[in-house]
Amino acid sequence: MSENNYLSLDSSVLYRCNQKHFDKLLDKYSIGYTQLILLTQIYENEGISMNELAVRGVFDKGTVTKSIQRLEQLAYVRIENSEVDKRAKLLFSSEKTQEIMPDLYRMRSEWNSYLSSEISGEELDTYNRVQARLVEKAREYAREMEDEGVRFYGLQKLTLLDYPGNMACTVFTGGCNFRCPFCHNRSLVFLNENDSEIASSDIFDFLKGRNKILDGVCITGGEPLLHKGIRDFIKRVKDLGLKVKLDTNGSNSGYLKRLIDEGLVDYVAMDIKNCKEKYAMTIGAETYDLSEIEKSVALLLEGKVDYEFRTTVVREFHEAQDIEKIGEWIRGAKNYFLQNFEDQGTCIQSGLGEVGLETLEEMKRLAAPYVENIEIRGIKE
Repeated sequence: MSENNYLSLDSSVLYRCNQKHFDKLLDKYSIGYTQLILLTQIYENEGISMNELAVRGVFDKGTVTKSIQRLEQLAYVRIENSEVDKRAKLLFSSEKTQEIMPDLYRMRSEWNSYLSSEISGEELDTYNRVQARLVEKAREYAREMEDEGVRFYGLQKLTLLDYPGNMACTVFTGGCNFRCPFCHNRSLVFLNENDSEIASSDIFDFLKGRNKILDGVCITGGEPLLHKGIRDFIKRVKDLGLKVKLDTNGSNSGYLKRLIDEGLVDYVAMDIKNCKEKYAMTIGAETYDLSEIEKSVALLLEGKVDYEFRTTVVREFHEAQDIEKIGEWIRGAKNYFLQNFEDQGTCIQSGLGEVGLETLEEMKRLAAPYVENIEIRGIKE
């Protein structure tokens, strides 16, 4: 059986030769091969969004963002906010681009003619049809990988506080199913199209260089369990000999149980947003079915993994009696932490406030009979 060349080195050689050829020709315009592809797509699809540009070319969104920023600096593209979706960035070609496009098309045509100079028209038609089918299959796979992947938007390289008793780093996933007004990670909840993602490969490159220094990795968000691929990410972290601490809002008890049962998490920190009666209001919803939250609470109380419950106390949302009710709810919990709210200017809703130390101490007193250990965090000196 003959070798399937499209799975061999040949396709890689073709790509690299394309890149070398165009990088040389495009030097006079201060752009490269990837930017040529993006610029052509923008010129032929005026008003295309950055997200659509990434999807069409199966580009990493961080790569697209950096390339577009470069093209904007060179005055080749113009960026406008979408009137339909304020988070979306729409791309338009400039007069400068329109002036050089004929030359870019000429470069492309001459290169294609050179490559196909010894190929018959019939052979070329066959090649194009087969290539189109291969590309569609590859796109199908890429779409599946996108669904199974994890979108990271932050990496804190060292923390001595996030993972109790361990030296760790923290990675931040994007997206959340809650809209807590006091959430200080607004940018991770309402993702902007031009926010730069961090490739998981870059994270692992960092971890491989630090796995003798770090004890573990904290995974937070956003809500990490929204990402189907978080299990595979965690498995790779564990393969490096590192511990994993997971922060979660508890809204996906099934996925949390799987991670615990498979021994993939070493510590779980679950947010208890408020007492049951006030839960929906506190997470920014009109109504909310608490069944998943209750299942996650019960799961952690089984004690199969080290854990903590925690509540961020906000003046406008919490009264002392609410914390007492939470204590009753999580009765028997190993650790419960009250975290005083701090307005860092990045919250979903502005104007919210912290409570005083006296109030926190009263909340602690009321919840203490129900849990083994309760502590207060976030007290300003």
